[in-house]
Amino acid sequence: MTCVHSFFQGCFVFKPSSKKRKTRSLGETCVNPKSKNITWIYVLLEVLQEELNKKILDSLLDFAKKCSTTRQHCDWASKMRANEIPTAALVLGVNVPDHDMTFQSLFDLLKHSVTPHVVSVQAKECGVLKHLLKRVLEGLMDVAVDDDDEEEMEQNPRSVHCSLSTLSDWYTAKTKKSSSATPGKKRNVQDEDEHHHHHQTPPVVIIFKDLEGFNPRVLQDFISICSRYIDRLPLMFIFGIATSPSTVQHMLPHSVSSLLCIELFQSLSCTQHLATVIDKLILTAQFPFKLNGKVMQVLISIFLYHDFSVRNFIKGLQLALLEHFHSQPLSILCCKKKEALLNVTLLSGRDLETVRQLPSFIRFVEKQEAGEQVKLMTDDDHLKEACQKLIKDLRKYHKSYYPVLRCLHTLTSLLPRYPLGKQIRELHLICLEKNVWENEDYQSAMKLLKMLAKDELITSLRKCSEILSSAKSKKMKKAFTELDELLAKFKHLDVQEEPESVTSPIRNLQQQKKTDLFQLQKTLLEMNESRRSKKKSPFELLRNEVVEFIDGLVTCHLPPPESQTLYEVCYYSSSATVRRHLNATPRTSIQTALSSPCFYLQNESLKNEDGTVSNSAPDICIAYKLHLECGRLINLYDWLEAYATVVSAAEGQDPDCDTFGKVDDVKHARFIRSVSELEFLGFIKSTRQKTDHVARLTWGGC
Repeated sequence: MTCVHSFFQGCFVFKPSSKKRKTRSLGETCVNPKSKNITWIYVLLEVLQEELNKKILDSLLDFAKKCSTTRQHCDWASKMRANEIPTAALVLGVNVPDHDMTFQSLFDLLKHSVTPHVVSVQAKECGVLKHLLKRVLEGLMDVAVDDDDEEEMEQNPRSVHCSLSTLSDWYTAKTKKSSSATPGKKRNVQDEDEHHHHHQTPPVVIIFKDLEGFNPRVLQDFISICSRYIDRLPLMFIFGIATSPSTVQHMLPHSVSSLLCIELFQSLSCTQHLATVIDKLILTAQFPFKLNGKVMQVLISIFLYHDFSVRNFIKGLQLALLEHFHSQPLSILCCKKKEALLNVTLLSGRDLETVRQLPSFIRFVEKQEAGEQVKLMTDDDHLKEACQKLIKDLRKYHKSYYPVLRCLHTLTSLLPRYPLGKQIRELHLICLEKNVWENEDYQSAMKLLKMLAKDELITSLRKCSEILSSAKSKKMKKAFTELDELLAKFKHLDVQEEPESVTSPIRNLQQQKKTDLFQLQKTLLEMNESRRSKKKSPFELLRNEVVEFIDGLVTCHLPPPESQTLYEVCYYSSSATVRRHLNATPRTSIQTALSSPCFYLQNESLKNEDGTVSNSAPDICIAYKLHLECGRLINLYDWLEAYATVVSAAEGQDPDCDTFGKVDDVKHARFIRSVSELEFLGFIKSTRQKTDHVARLTWGGC
């Protein structure tokens, strides 16, 4: 508060008393650390999402530039191809939800780097040739295109005729206007050629987003027409293919496909994209936010069984991120190490009480001595020091967890039948649920590792050495040194080995087309008996030592996250919330709206007891509640009579009146509309058994 006594005396500032200050929690400060963390993580997610298709988009960009440059050359090969339309067949796979984002990125890149003349068309807008031509001309020329209608031409004088000759004339005028423009500054020869290439004769690119959806006849006619203008229009096509490259051969006969110079571009599969996302966002210690096993299983299940969309997977990860920072007060510690340690010192008393109530912290306190327990539960300063140490331990756990996880996957992914999963995400889910070394499949994998051949084992160990060498943890550096010593022993192993000890029984199993579980167990038992009956060779002893070394790393560094104190700070665990938001059930929402319309309409007059029909409810709700009282077949006349009775009561008619419950034309029309809506929603259908009946399709409480 500032007080001014007079113009000459100046200003005097009176500071408020420190006793009046109120301590606010860290989450209530003006600059909320949560928003900073969310912004940082969101930026990382968006950057990764843009990089998913970067390689394939850059290849398409180079193809467009190369085709445009080839037109400027005068060699025989380019003349031979002058009559062909350069076409890029882009195979994206079946993850349809991601296609729009990919084509939008491609559209923007082409417009920014190659040509301003780019248009994208979809099959649903181009049922006939005239519509396809119209969409192309409107997208390129940015004008209205008439449909050979004189009245439309009179109403809109700026509209143009729907033909490629119109586009050719427009392009010629456009390029002449561009070439006549005076450059603003001097250029060298190379820059002048590039300017001539990009600004005088830029290609005209037409993107067909969903090639399979186009009418083959329309596509054939369009390509044939375009080939006649190729000397005046530098056309280029991009076909978006979701199934197989052979789609082009099936849709276009040889007479049409010969007019195209097709180059194939194969995008990575959606599962490979998912592996990239999981590798960079989840299986890394640099990303502080984590998912527990159930939440990750929900996201992967939605991806594999619903949409194959990597974009939706990232959106689900973003949803879990927001829910975690919104619902968990201690998520302010889910950030980089230095910021997390600083935020611990700023925790308020209420935040520290939240820490004391965490299940993982309670287990930690129970393991301490009596004096330490009292300090942790009563002394806030001591608790902050303990939290800082626990946060550091959690960071060390993650720095050791992921390298060991990758090493274990490298070794077990070579084994037959993949006992711990073919993908690393499967092994990660196993490790998130419980101690992986207690799993029967893990024990089986360790037995199979003891039967690997020397070359297979050394190749896998070298990959593990590369993984451990890049780790920054001190424990991992020590493990890297030990593994290098084991590899050195293999190099200096100079013992005459019998062929039986060199060859691997695993290879024999892999060579068989089908290996059932009984045969695998039988082979393992036979190998165990044979090993017991003879003395082990130096290689076998060293191989067992390697397996014990790997087993020790797994036991030490791969316990589940729930075993770590304060894991709740970084791990989001509400799988039900994620499933409810991402895997919605519209049928449940529809049934709720029909049985309890007050739930969505927020109208108190619509509230009713369970099992009763409110006479003031919408018509479809009344018809729905009445149809629940019927059996498999519903008599339409009885249904109509019951509906008219309920509606008459809603209109305030006297039950003793002769007209009460009578069906007039208005009520009949309202009833027919309600029945039609229920049939559209899938609750009833017409039946041939009785003409005046409909069949009910839902049962129970539906």
